[in-house]
Amino acid sequence: MVLPRFVKRYDEVYFTRWYGRRGGVIDDDLIVRRARLALAAAEYVLERPVRSVLDVGCGEGRWRAPLKRARPGLTYQGIERSQYVVRRFGRRRNIRHGALGTLGQLRLRRSYDLVVCSDVLHYVPIDDVRKGLAALRRVAGGLLWLDAFTAEDDFVGDREGWQPRSERAWRRIFTDAGLVSCGLNCWVPRASEWRLAALEQG
Repeated sequence: MVLPRFVKRYDEVYFTRWYGRRGGVIDDDLIVRRARLALAAAEYVLERPVRSVLDVGCGEGRWRAPLKRARPGLTYQGIERSQYVVRRFGRRRNIRHGALGTLGQLRLRRSYDLVVCSDVLHYVPIDDVRKGLAALRRVAGGLLWLDAFTAEDDFVGDREGWQPRSERAWRRIFTDAGLVSCGLNCWVPRASEWRLAALEQG
């Protein structure tokens, strides 16, 4: 007898459990701190205010509000694989359906000052990570915020479908994707490395 394959559901129950405004592991305060840090780092690198943000694997678009509060005029584009999210929040929060591994098929035709992919990469199979990072690098006009837990990290959160990779493996993956670290989950495309002083590189 062949058991049906488990399919992870990114539905309302999932987002409430892990990202709920009260009691979620990743609460509003943490998201606000991440958004402020990413915004400040991008503006430091660009030497001007951020005007556009691409948020891949954006969930319910929780980065959007703190970013828009800080820079009311910026444009926010979310990409999310959850049909629930797109149906419920897509129009109001400018969230399109898509996934990291198929990002190149969306034909994103612009450059974004800040590219965000938060709490996503460590759940994605390696082939899709590589495809996705290549697509993100192509549309990154400033800074990329890319976070991932490594096999060495002891973290509290969703481990269903988590892909344990070592710190060394992640650094190789990012380097192979043409990205240069500037610390605290911030990266720039290698073509923009000239913007960083030697000690600003991670």
